[in-house]
Parts: sequence; structure tokens; C-alpha cells
Amino acid sequence: MTDYSRVERLALCDLFDELGPDQPTLCDGWDTFDLAVHLYVRESDPMAGPGIMISALANTTEKRMAQAKERYGFAGVVDKVRSGPPRASIYGLPLIGHQLNTTEYFVHHEDVRRAQPAYTVRALPADQQAGLWKQIRVAAKTMTRKSPTGLVLQLPDGTTATAKSPVDGRSVTVVGEPAELVLFFFGRQSVADVQLQGDGDSVERLKNASFGF
Repeated sequence: MTDYSRVERLALCDLFDELGPDQPTLCDGWDTFDLAVHLYVRESDPMAGPGIMISALANTTEKRMAQAKERYGFAGVVDKVRSGPPRASIYGLPLIGHQLNTTEYFVHHEDVRRAQPAYTVRALPADQQAGLWKQIRVAAKTMTRKSPTGLVLQLPDGTTATAKSPVDGRSVTVVGEPAELVLFFFGRQSVADVQLQGDGDSVERLKNASFGF
């Protein structure tokens, strides 16, 4: 079975090498160097990792990211991301690491690709799409708790999964390939290749909704 988290990791690192450290990404306020060092400390720095999820510890994470930038430089950070997490890291465990990184590296690869002046929507292998569908149909139930409307995920073949029950009788169906649904629910609505079906007000509110765990 192909480890698509590694496929995306290597492709992203190649793209980092191609673009350099100062190119835009879809991560607000981050250039390619910032994103690369985020990926490095997330997997490899136990003092920095908690601050990614816990806002009270964010200052520590920012300091550790700055230290890693100064110590390794852009090329060094990218090489460390490419080589993968330390064995002692939770991300280094074969099964768990794959589960944690399948969407992470896909999303961040697209954060760089789709921030460039021209990009194409990739045709991903069917088994990669299946893996992304498995993850997003579960994750979306938690990520959309604060959604202003009900939400249904729908694949082009008509397969559906309910993320949130209707709110005040309103619901929106988000139609797209699994990869595009992942981007939509991970806050990349502006670049996700999806169709939104529902009443106009609910659709507009959803375009700028904030999703998250």
C-alpha cells in the first residue's frame, strides 16, 4: 500500500527547493520558509509541537521556529522535513504517523501549489482519494461544529456523508472530489474546486466560515 503522506512530503520538499524560501503560501502570513519550519518543529521538536494546537504555548513555538531557521537555514530545514520525523516522534510510528500526516502533507503541498500565480488541480490516484475521503468524512463531523448551517459532503458519484445536521432547517451540500473536500473543510474554501448547493444566504456564509477542531 502506497504511503501517500510520504509521497506528498517528498513532492512538497521538491517544490520548496524549486521555489525557495520567500514565496507565498495559503497559510496566512507564512512564506515557504515559515511553512517548512512549521513542518519540521511539528514532527521533531517536542518543546515546539504543543504550541501548534494550544494558543497559550504559541510563543514558545514561534521562538523554537525562529531558532530552527537561524540554525539550519532554509535548505537545511527542507532536508530535515524530507528525511522524515525522528523514530522517537509519534509521527515516526508507521501506522499513526501515516494517519496523522495523510491530510497534513496533502493540504500543505496544495498551500504552496495553489498560492502560485498558475496551478492545476491534480488528478490524484483513486486509492489516495479513497484515503482522503475516509479521513475527511470523519474529521468533518468535529471540524464543523460551529458551522452556521448543516453540512453534507457529496462525491461526484453521489455518495454522501453528513457532517452536521440542518441548523434552523438549513443545510448546504458540498460536492467535490475527496481532495477538494479536504481543502474546503481545512479552511481553503477560496481555492477548493467544489460546488455548494443550498440557499444563497447559507452558501455565502459558508464560503467564509471558520472550521477547525
